Amino acid sequence: MFGFRDVEIVHAVVRAGGFRAAAQRLGLAQSAISARIAALEKRLGVRLFDRVGRQVRLSPAGRRFLEEADRLVHSRDRIVQEITQTSGLNGTVRIGVAETIVHTILTEMLKLLRREHAHVRFELSVDTSEQLAHKLVEDEIDVAILLRDLQPRDVVAAPLRPIELAWYASDRLPTPAAPLTLAELAAHPIVTFPKGTPPYKQVERLFAGSVGDAPILHGSASLSTVLHLVADQFGIGVLPCRMATSHQLGAADHIQQLKVEPRAAPEDLNFVVAYFPERNREAGRIISEAALEADQIDLL
Repeated sequence: MFGFRDVEIVHAVVRAGGFRAAAQRLGLAQSAISARIAALEKRLGVRLFDRVGRQVRLSPAGRRFLEEADRLVHSRDRIVQEITQTSGLNGTVRIGVAETIVHTILTEMLKLLRREHAHVRFELSVDTSEQLAHKLVEDEIDVAILLRDLQPRDVVAAPLRPIELAWYASDRLPTPAAPLTLAELAAHPIVTFPKGTPPYKQVERLFAGSVGDAPILHGSASLSTVLHLVADQFGIGVLPCRMATSHQLGAADHIQQLKVEPRAAPEDLNFVVAYFPERNREAGRIISEAALEADQIDLL
């Protein structure tokens, strides 16, 4: 419909006050300027200029055209600036995270990144660590924060602090003073991480051969859903402690951590920030640094 050169010529005519003066400024023939404006008006189906003798001024349609066109020009300049930066982050950076990270360090990490890279777009993908590893290999994401044991080969991986898991129940559930045994835990419905994930398998192993009847395990891909189910007395659950004690999640105020015998305690989760250096060395380094800094905030 029109090009950026058309916008530049319209601007030149406005500033110069006429076609002849604009032609002189641009080093073009007046006939070329007149023909360009006439062709543009024909394509748009509107009159851009009102002619008053030798002077011209923008018509109402011309003013609207220039206002909207200027927005496009500014967008063009911003895009060029973003994608031609020689260092740091630019353009769109694709980050994949496990949901545990969403409820622990993600927000602080993104705040740190935005502070230093305000013009970068962050495209987030929340998935299981297994799927994140696949996406990283297939170049569907640039950086992944996933379980250490599921990181792909040949990545650079920066370890985060271990994330402690614990058993939780509604604060309305009466609990004994003594630590709960596996058999006592198994008497309740259990909600936890999605089926097939390492944390889910860990809960399965805790009860394998240790109690009479295996407990009913309910897996959910949404840890916030697990939190709400626990708070609403649907069952007891295994959750990351840093998530369960977060006051940003309202349901966290209505759960209690259960004291359990040592063999019933779930193991910590170990996450890494992973990326392929040949593809995303700079983005990987910057995001790893932000993740590591965010990971320390609650210790300060």
